[in-house]
Amino acid sequence: MEQYEPDRLSPAQVAAMRRSFRRGRAALSRRSLLRASAGGALAFGGAGALSACGIPPAGNTQGGVSAEDHSEKEKSIAFSNWTEYMDVDDSGREHPTLDAFTERTGVKVTYTEDINDNTEFFGKVKPQLAAGQETGRDLIVLTDWLAARLIRLGWVQKLDPSHLPHAYANLSPQFRSPDWDPGRAYSYPWQGIAAVIAYNKKALDGIEVKTLSDLLDNPKLKGRVGLLTEMRDTMGLTLLDMDKDPEKFTADDYDAGIARLQRAVDKGQVRRFTGNDYTSDLSKGDFAACAAWAGDIVQLKADNPDIDFLIPDSGYMMSSDNLMIPNKARHKANAERLIDYYFEPRSAAELAAYINFVCPVDGVKDELAKIDEDAANNPLILPDRAMQAASRAFRSLSTEEETAFEAKFAKLTGV
Repeated sequence: MEQYEPDRLSPAQVAAMRRSFRRGRAALSRRSLLRASAGGALAFGGAGALSACGIPPAGNTQGGVSAEDHSEKEKSIAFSNWTEYMDVDDSGREHPTLDAFTERTGVKVTYTEDINDNTEFFGKVKPQLAAGQETGRDLIVLTDWLAARLIRLGWVQKLDPSHLPHAYANLSPQFRSPDWDPGRAYSYPWQGIAAVIAYNKKALDGIEVKTLSDLLDNPKLKGRVGLLTEMRDTMGLTLLDMDKDPEKFTADDYDAGIARLQRAVDKGQVRRFTGNDYTSDLSKGDFAACAAWAGDIVQLKADNPDIDFLIPDSGYMMSSDNLMIPNKARHKANAERLIDYYFEPRSAAELAAYINFVCPVDGVKDELAKIDEDAANNPLILPDRAMQAASRAFRSLSTEEETAFEAKFAKLTGV
């Protein structure tokens, strides 16, 4: 198990944090698919903040530490999630799927939208987790890199498979076994986040775009290409385009990818690196094509018929936000029941119809079609088998890799 060693943020890690808050996914609301996922470095660098607060490192704390489970006597769950990441009724006050869960089980869910970005939330819970204390939460939702960190630290509980029959049976294959949680022993995905290529048909004016190389090399697109400030998404797409696997790449592969992008930057092919503000450039046609997040494109396509997307033959990048039960949670069994509930096709469909992210649950198309036929046929919400097979995740990084890779990417982007 990894020890929680106090350290300091490196300059590269600080740069990654600032990119994310100024222009990355942390810049705006969760509904627009913006959260600080690229700050993977911060999962490591955050240890310095722990030290500064006078909280000791975790020492020999063991993983999966539970309090006495009060689920039988206390029919409740404390659930912390991102803002605007749950279905809401017309009044804007009730959550229909949560209400249906309570009606069925008698378990009341205290639902709190108190996660605005991963790093900030980590700062809220790390003192209690490091000290082996209860956080007051039974269920939390964290992005891949921070989920991986908490597992390594031993700060989340191992899930009981007997409480998760629907989750086990219906989990989409592309989410089944991330390298940071093989077999999903400690987590289940809440929603998936895809990085693809988007384009403006009017701005392209007949120029053919099929691959990232088309964006980086076609002189007709000079100065009209956008890439993301999120390192994992941009570098993942680049590695795929170079026939390298983002789940297995070496440091030399990464350096080759940086060099590939640097050549495009030097010749003026790339207009700029952006957070989600690419949506304005793409809609106006300032970007003819760009790297983009699927959740944004679902919304842009609905408003502008010139906007569309493609999946390169080399594949695309997928990450996820993940349901986890922190150590010392009082209602572990109840939390597992809620996780399992959201892997039932009807519940998953109701959620997907509202938030329009990549649904990690198999077998929901018929249920979703009853609610929203367009959503049921949208591959950015329900990828088919071929599209699922084309997705790749960015592999876990060591502290040293994180520092080195972020420094090189920061130099490339100039941010």
